[in-house]
Amino acid sequence: MARIQVAQGDITEFAGDAIVNAANNHLILGSGVAGAIRRRGGPSIQGECDRHGPIRVGEAALTGAGQLPVRKVIHAAVLGDQPATLDTVRSATQAALRLALEHRLYRLAFPLLGTGVGGLGVPQVAEVMLDELEAAPDPLEITLYGYSQADAEAIRQALARRR
Repeated sequence: MARIQVAQGDITEFAGDAIVNAANNHLILGSGVAGAIRRRGGPSIQGECDRHGPIRVGEAALTGAGQLPVRKVIHAAVLGDQPATLDTVRSATQAALRLALEHRLYRLAFPLLGTGVGGLGVPQVAEVMLDELEAAPDPLEITLYGYSQADAEAIRQALARRR
């Protein structure tokens, strides 16, 4: 079982192996988490995304991290050609975890997928993501980020109910 902790703030400040981007399936780094990654990481990340995309909703792609304090960015496509749903959150989380393990990226940070532009509720997304993150194997150390204090608290409450 993966180790999971909760953080509040800007995921682009995470120092580890990789951060997960709440992506659209065209891998266009527009707003929200993706926009923050583009601004802080620099244009090389979008350039790599352009070569990888589009992918299917529910899949994930791996790029370099530009100037971010991690080695890689995992782009988990939770919406795009179809709207974000709890099912796309589940499959995109699973795809991101598979890529991380394949590339030996063990210290990861995830945002709450689908809660920004996707419009999904934080408590429901936290539950779905925790189902998948808790099922991940031991070498993984995962930080689940809530951008706001309220989001981080919702994650903490969901995690507390499981323990």
